[in-house]
Amino acid sequence: MKMWFLGTGAGRPSRYRNVTAAALQHPEPVCSWWLFDAGEATQHQLMQTPLKLNKMEAVFITHLHGDHIYGLPGLLSSRSFDGGVTPVQLFGPIGIKRYIDTIFSISATQLDYELVIHELSGDEGIIFEDDRFKVEVGLLEHRVISFGYRITERDQPGKLLVHKLKELGLEAGPLYGKLKQGEPVTSPSGVIIRPEDVTGPSLVGRVITILGDTKPCDNAYKLAIGADLLVHEATFAAGLEEKAHEFGHSTTAEAAAAAAKADAKQLVMTHFSGRYSNEELSRLEAEAAVYFPEVKAATDFLHIEIHRGLPKE
Repeated sequence: MKMWFLGTGAGRPSRYRNVTAAALQHPEPVCSWWLFDAGEATQHQLMQTPLKLNKMEAVFITHLHGDHIYGLPGLLSSRSFDGGVTPVQLFGPIGIKRYIDTIFSISATQLDYELVIHELSGDEGIIFEDDRFKVEVGLLEHRVISFGYRITERDQPGKLLVHKLKELGLEAGPLYGKLKQGEPVTSPSGVIIRPEDVTGPSLVGRVITILGDTKPCDNAYKLAIGADLLVHEATFAAGLEEKAHEFGHSTTAEAAAAAAKADAKQLVMTHFSGRYSNEELSRLEAEAAVYFPEVKAATDFLHIEIHRGLPKE
């Protein structure tokens, strides 16, 4: 599983970075992905990655400021031209449906797939579940309604121990599939084989927390508890807390403090003010590392591998 940073700037594009967008790429063999925010020119940024629009399953918008949504209508429209026919789930604050409907109506845009829009009104808890993931949302503190998302991957069964199966006289075939689904089977010799006897340790699901624009608040911490990866805005450098809070933002030090308090495994900072060049990112990292050593300042097209925790015995 990987997180791709498609745009890491705040407010407007700069010579150093595009505005906010990130993509969560699911593990093989699924290879689908989810988009978090879609600032202007997000679809152009996607062209520099291996991510294909027709594999996009869902979009999660943190808030309705332009630097997080101006690229969304064009991207959704282009998905039809890229062979996208499967449904897309769109989650965002109240107003996201009117925004999309208005632009599509005026531009006579028609999609070749179903777009299912879910408007979130407040502190909602679980907003999505399937056999792979659970997504929770929490209200942050910004100048407009802004959300953070916590994505929890479900634990997966361990790998089948093929050598044990062969010792028990069971060759590859449909019975392997049943064992993978947690069902006991009977071998040709009449031996009952239980899944737990022929599988390795279960694979621990990962937790990814992606926060929208926010100043420090309780929900930012709650959403990030134990996260394998925390994506936190750090619009301003340490020492500019007063300025950051005036506009509903956080500093590098505050992002790091949130990661430390939540006992996150890794922090990636993003949403940097245009005042900072890419050459200054090492300084911003160093500021945050004082409070949380496992920190990275994102640049456009950075991709982070999200590793699993220790297997369950």
